[in-house]
Amino acid sequence: MPLASRPRPTRLHPVLLCAALPVTAFAQTAETPSSSSADALSPVVVTATRNRTSEGETPQKVTIITREQIEQQLAITQDPGQVLSNLIPSYSPSRQKLSNAGETFRGRSPLFLVDGVPQSNPLRDGGRDSYTIDLSMVERIEVIHGASAEHGLGATGGIINYVTKRPDGAGIRQHAGISLTSDDDFESEGFGHKLDYRLSGQTGDWDYVVAASRQERGVFYDGNDELVGIAYPGELQNSESYDLLAKVGYWIDANQNIEASINRFELEGEGDYVPVAGDRDAGVATTARKGDPDGDPGFNEVTTARVSYSHDDWFGNSLDAQLYTQNFRAQFGTTPYFPYQVDGESRFDQTRNESDKVGAKFTLSRDGLLNDRLTLTTGLDLLQDDSRQMLVHTGRTYVPESQFRNVAAFLQGDLDVTDSLSLHAGVRQEHAELDVDDFSTIDRSNVTQDNVSVEGGNPDFDETLFNAGIVYQATDWAQLYANYSEGFGMPDVGRVLRGIGDPGQDVDTLLTLQPIVTDNREIGARFDWDRYGLELSYYESNSDFGERLTEENGTWVGNREKTEIQGVEITGEARVSDAHQLRLSYTHAEGESDTDGDGSVDTELTGINIAPDTLKLAWSATWSDKLSTHLQYSRYVDRSVDDPALAFDGYGLVDASLTYRLPVGRTSLGVENLTDEDYFTYYSQSARISDEYYFKGRGRTLTLSYQLDF
Repeated sequence: MPLASRPRPTRLHPVLLCAALPVTAFAQTAETPSSSSADALSPVVVTATRNRTSEGETPQKVTIITREQIEQQLAITQDPGQVLSNLIPSYSPSRQKLSNAGETFRGRSPLFLVDGVPQSNPLRDGGRDSYTIDLSMVERIEVIHGASAEHGLGATGGIINYVTKRPDGAGIRQHAGISLTSDDDFESEGFGHKLDYRLSGQTGDWDYVVAASRQERGVFYDGNDELVGIAYPGELQNSESYDLLAKVGYWIDANQNIEASINRFELEGEGDYVPVAGDRDAGVATTARKGDPDGDPGFNEVTTARVSYSHDDWFGNSLDAQLYTQNFRAQFGTTPYFPYQVDGESRFDQTRNESDKVGAKFTLSRDGLLNDRLTLTTGLDLLQDDSRQMLVHTGRTYVPESQFRNVAAFLQGDLDVTDSLSLHAGVRQEHAELDVDDFSTIDRSNVTQDNVSVEGGNPDFDETLFNAGIVYQATDWAQLYANYSEGFGMPDVGRVLRGIGDPGQDVDTLLTLQPIVTDNREIGARFDWDRYGLELSYYESNSDFGERLTEENGTWVGNREKTEIQGVEITGEARVSDAHQLRLSYTHAEGESDTDGDGSVDTELTGINIAPDTLKLAWSATWSDKLSTHLQYSRYVDRSVDDPALAFDGYGLVDASLTYRLPVGRTSLGVENLTDEDYFTYYSQSARISDEYYFKGRGRTLTLSYQLDF
C-alpha cells in the first residue's frame, strides 16, 4: 500500500483496541497461522515511537512480539532472557541467571521500558533491568533496533518496550493458569511451578486490569544430569518470585483518557545451595551442592507506578502526558571480594543497589499539515535518579549516593513527499547533571577501612542528538529504508566512582564520566509477497568514546574506548498453507575497540559485547481446531577472537511444544532443549575467564501448563 494512502493510526478505547490489533506478516499466532483477515487490517501502532508510527513504516528495523508468540515461548521456558533471545534478532544468548549483564542488543545496551517507563538504572547498572515484570503481565513487546534517543538515556543498542495487559473485552473477563516444570529425570529438587490469575473488565467509561503471579523454581540440571552451578550475584534457579499489577482507566470523553497503574515485582533466591567452583582449563563446569550460603540470598524488588493522560483532539493536536516513579532494589549474593571480621571470624560482605527514579514525559503531535503530508511531534522529558550501592552487613557505602538530573526537548518531523516516498528527521537536546558529594572509596582487602578520599562535584553535560531516515515503497511488495540515529548513554557511574584508587581526584574532572554517544547507520529492505515475507538490514554502530568492560581481580572495570560494530540481520516467514507457518532469522555481528588509544580500533570485542552468528528456524502448525504444535531450532555458530581463551565452541538447541484445546480451557506440554544438549553457555565461554563462572546450560526441561479463560 502506498505510504501516503495508508490510514493514520488512531487511539481506540482499550476494549476496541484489543479487538482491532492485527496479526501482521511477522506476528502470526501459533494456533492460528492462517489468520487471513490480518492482511486487511492496519499495522500495529508502535507505542515505543513518540510519533506513534505504524509497524512497517519506520526507517529502522522494528520487531513486534505478539501475546501469542510470548505464550508460545512461555510454554517452553519461563526465563525472560531466553524468551527475548529466542524472539529478537541480534539479542545475545541468555545467561540463564538473575542478570542480563552480557546480554546485549546489537552489541550494546538496550533500554528496557514498561509502558514507556524506563527500567534501566543509568548510575549503577547492576544488570537486573530485564527482571522487573513477569511476562504473564505483558500483552506484547515492541522492539526498536539500533541506537535511539526517543526515550532518552540508555538506548545505545535499541529499545525493548513491554506493553502490559489491557481488558480482554466488554464485561468481566478472568484468566487462570498453572504450570509445572521439571528436569527429564523428575528430580524433586528440580520441580517448579507457577500460578497466575487476571481479572479485567470494562464498565461504562471505566476499564481495569488486576493480575497476580507467583512462581517457585527448582534447581537446574545440565545435559549430563549434573546440577548447574550457582552464580554468586544472583540466581533464577532455586528462587521464588511474585508480581502484582493493577491498572485502571477512565474515558473522560471519546478523545480523553486517564490511566493509572502500579506493578510490584519481587524475585528472591531460596539460599538452599552453594556453588562448587569448576576448572575452566580442564573443562570442568562450575556446579552446586546442598548447603547454607554465607549472607542473605540475592533479590530484585521493583515497584513501578505511573499516571498517564491522553487527548486525541487538543486544539487539533494529539497530547500524551505521563508521570512515573520507580523504586528499585537489587541485592547481590555474597562474593569472596569483601572480607571483614566479626568476633575474630572472617566473613564476606555483599552489596545492594538502591535506585529511586521520578520522571515525566510530555508529547504533542499534529498531523494533517501540508495537505495531510506532514506530521510534527515535539515533547519534553524529565528524569531524576538517586542511586547508591551499599555493603549490606557492614553498612558502609560502596558507591556514594549520586543524583542524576536530565532534561530533554525534542522535535520530530515525518513528511510524505509522494505516495511512495517519506522522509523522517528529528533533533533532541539533552542536558544532564550529576551531583556527587565528597566520599571515600573502600579498601576491598578490608572493607572496614577507606582507600582514598575523592572530592565531590557537579559535572553537567549537553548533547544535541539527530536522526534522519527515508522510506521508499518501490513496488507493492518491496520497500527500502535507510536511517541515521544517535543514542545517548552514561557510563556505569557507580563502577567508575568505586574504582578510584589514586588520591587527589575529583568528580568534576573525571573524563571517564563523559556521556556515551552512539551513531547508528542502517539500510534495509522489506518484501511482502502475500504468504511470504522477508526483511534484510545492515547496520553500523560507532562510538568515539564508548565503554568496554574488562575483568580485573574478580570485578568488572569499564574502559572508555572507541568502539565500532557492524552487523547484518535477516528475518523471514512463509505461510506455506493455512495450517503451517515457517520462520527464519540469521544475524551476524563483529566489532572492535581501540585499546591502545591511537584512534584506530585494533582489538576484537568479546562475548561480553558481541553475540555469535545465530541461525533460528521455527515451524508452527495447526493440525485441527484443537491441536497445534511449535518446533524451533537455534544454532549459535563458533566464534574466535584475539584472546584464544575466549573462543566460543558453538552449539544448537531444539525446543518444542504441543497445545491441545480441552472442552474447558487448554493444556500444553513444552520441552526445552529437546535433544538434551550438554553445553557451556555463551557467556561462560566467551565473556569471562573464571572457574567460578564456568556454567553449563540447562538440559532437557519439561513444562506442563493449563490455561483457562472465563
